[in-house]
Amino acid sequence: MILPDLNELLALRGAARRLRLSSRRPARALHTGGHRSTQRGRGLEFQEVRPYVAGDDPRSIDWRVTARRGRPHTKLFREERERPVWLLADLHAGMFFGTRKQLKSAVVLRAAALLAWTAAAGGDRVGAVVIGSSSSRIVPPRAREAGVLPVLATLLDLQPTAPRAPGQHGLNDGLRALAPLVHPGSLLLVLSDFAALDADIDPSWASLAVHNELQLLWVTDPLESGALPDGRYGVGVPGRSRFIEGAGSRATWIAKWQQRAARVTELAGRLAAPVIRLDTGEPVEGVLEGALAKRTAA
Repeated sequence: MILPDLNELLALRGAARRLRLSSRRPARALHTGGHRSTQRGRGLEFQEVRPYVAGDDPRSIDWRVTARRGRPHTKLFREERERPVWLLADLHAGMFFGTRKQLKSAVVLRAAALLAWTAAAGGDRVGAVVIGSSSSRIVPPRAREAGVLPVLATLLDLQPTAPRAPGQHGLNDGLRALAPLVHPGSLLLVLSDFAALDADIDPSWASLAVHNELQLLWVTDPLESGALPDGRYGVGVPGRSRFIEGAGSRATWIAKWQQRAARVTELAGRLAAPVIRLDTGEPVEGVLEGALAKRTAA
């Protein structure tokens, strides 16, 4: 299968024009500019300090400046029109897998590129934490192309290019790296197959969900849920492969898949986060367009 390259990810800018990232639920108070429903706890940024005039809100008085200058001064704020959008992209070694049209890692790259372009077109700042097989990287959020292009470069650099043993970095590591970087009111888009999602859900998930909106994009392959057909198959990575029987392994295979599905469902329920399932047998653009359109209409 062909791996995505920079030209393809750049070309997805056109397809992203049909997409829109909207909030799932309204905020309790109007604090924002163009993204009213997503800026929970955020939306006002400091602009300047000026002398106090009759009618100003006394709660906005800057007491330090007032004491220093000997007369009342008040803080002015303006609406913050840029929402931080963070991508948490899981590109662990096991993502180099696919039995249909594309690898799971390719699904992550294409979806992440589409979402990044969509966010930038909507006036949002785009950043990312990308988890690779041997390292993870942080791309600070920036606006317009200046935010998207470093994300694309990082995704391409860390995508797995061959089968290999699992690395030391995982989804929880990326989650913990992201937690201290996120400001309230951000939109977090998590792209993963959630293969490493533990039965004991990391508390970082809940802390992030308190003041931010999360969306889970679950990358799957039909073979994962359907198991192997009858026959004998070699599985694994170079140097660590073995043979298994399709019929003999089916019950265990399906049970493990059901456990993963249950954990994803539990995580989504705890976080009140929607799940968009992206399968290797379906075009990413079409699935995202349909899923995001439904959320916008809801």
